[in-house]
Amino acid sequence: MNTTATDLRTHLYTWLDRVATTGEVLEVERKGTILRISREHPVSRLALLPKRPTMLVEPQSIVDQGWSDAWKAEL
Repeated sequence: MNTTATDLRTHLYTWLDRVATTGEVLEVERKGTILRISREHPVSRLALLPKRPTMLVEPQSIVDQGWSDAWKAEL
């Protein structure tokens, strides 16, 4: 992300929140010099993925399910 010092001054907290949340590096141009604002520890890309349920049923219902009727020990 690139911005100018004037835009940074106007939207300082918005830019800082964005850097903190996404881990993106913000480059600010000030008098011809590029300054970088970044997190101290980068954010994992996996951490940015939305959390989704991994099981649609209760785990105990799978454990309690009887397989002895369908399972045959013969190969």
